[in-house]
Order: sequence, then structure tokens, then C-alpha cells
Amino acid sequence: MTNIKHVFFDLDHTLWDFDKNSELALRELFKDSSINCDFDEFHKHYLTINDSYWKRIEKGEVSKEELKYGRFKDAFEAISFAISPEEITNIADKYLDYLAEQTHLFDDALAVLSYLKNKYKLHIISNGFQEIQNYKITKSGLLPFFDVIVNAETVGVKKPNPKIYHYALDLAKAKPSESIMIGDNLDADVYGALAVGLDAIYFNYKNKEIPKDIKTINKLKTLKELL
Repeated sequence: MTNIKHVFFDLDHTLWDFDKNSELALRELFKDSSINCDFDEFHKHYLTINDSYWKRIEKGEVSKEELKYGRFKDAFEAISFAISPEEITNIADKYLDYLAEQTHLFDDALAVLSYLKNKYKLHIISNGFQEIQNYKITKSGLLPFFDVIVNAETVGVKKPNPKIYHYALDLAKAKPSESIMIGDNLDADVYGALAVGLDAIYFNYKNKEIPKDIKTINKLKTLKELL
């Protein structure tokens, strides 16, 4: 990979530990809102439902507002917990505020970024909500490492749409042949990047079975050996 000059990262589930941060945010929110339900049962359903909503939003099947409301509505229905639409809307809005306050990163994230920053131009391409992503990046200490930060809401399309990759490349003044994308989503981060000429590395922190021809890491520190 001696030709690489630009390294593009996904944010959630790649640098910023979304699973840990989301659970902490939800626990704090439920406690402060006095929601008296079995949290572990709710959270188990919420994880699956939230994941399905994000897959649908990447395909353009649901809107941002439908995701924000629907993932809570469906999770409460799954555990047969009675709650009004107004309460769900209130919780859905507050959750994003609680989430943005969390700062847990994956192991070695800052050390790896410090190492890479001396060798490459670093950038972020994220599908998350713009106002929340920007706050999370700043709050968790990631901002100084990155030259270009591109969010799907700014571009109007989400990964793996080629438009968001071309937008980020243009902004970074980077050639696809000199760039690599690192992320946890095979479709959005890996195949999306490969389709427009970038190299790609799949962050397989959950140790999923994947095609053998995909470059893969299980820990961020492995990037020091590859880049």
C-alpha cells in the first residue's frame, strides 16, 4: 500500500464505539425519564430493530424522522410496554442528546490515529446525523486528527452511493488510487469504496464470516502493520 496518501474512516462502529455509547446513553435516559420497563429486554430488541432501520435508511426506504421514532416505537411494542406517541417522540429526541455526550472509542483508536496522522491525510465519511456526528467527533477528541469530515446529510446521499465518495475525494483533493476506506459495514464502507476505485479494509470487530478476498482487521492496532 505504498501508494496510499489518504485514509478515510467511518465513524460509528469503527472509531467511536457506538454499541457501548448507545447502551450507556439509553440507560441514563431511561433512568432520568423514569421509564419502568425491563431495560435488558428492551435493549435486546432495540439493537436488532435499530440495525434494520439503518439498513433501510441507507437504501432510502425510510427518512431520518421515521428512523428516530420508529426504532423506539417498535422496540416498546416488542416488549408490550404501553407508552404514548408523545412520550416516544420525547425519548427519541432526548436519546440523541444523551448519545452525543458519550465518548468511548474503540481500543487503540487514538494511538492508531496519532501514528497514521504522521504518514497520511486522514478523513471521515459518515452516514450518521450531521449535528450529532460533529458533536461526537469533537467531544471524543477525534477532531484534531482529520482534515476532511463528510456527512451524508451534507451531500444528500448515504454510503454506498458513489456521490458521497466522489464528494469526499474532491474535498480532500485525493485520487481514488491513492486512497483507502476503513469501516465496519461491508456494503457501505467496503463495496461502496471499491466501486469508485478506493482500496478498502473491513473492520470486523464482531468476527463475522466474510469473503476471503476482502482485506480485514479485527483490531484497530493492526492498521499499524498494514499502513
